[in-house]
Amino acid sequence: MIPEVTQDNLYLLLPAKVAWLADMLHEHQGLSVIDAIKMIYASTTYAGLEQEPTKKWHLGPVALYEELTAGLPQQ
Repeated sequence: MIPEVTQDNLYLLLPAKVAWLADMLHEHQGLSVIDAIKMIYASTTYAGLEQEPTKKWHLGPVALYEELTAGLPQQ
């Protein structure tokens, strides 16, 4: 267990968050997994997620998905 999340160890949490988001984008938006991952890494959501001071790593997959897809047409 990580006793404290810092900028130096935040990277350990990101793969699971990206995997959840990619799966949700694939299921709900019809994107391929590769396109979903590309979309995530290019997003402002991910830019904030990878910065510890934003505390976005506290957010669950649904909250991150909603932020990521805000403004996209629902499929």
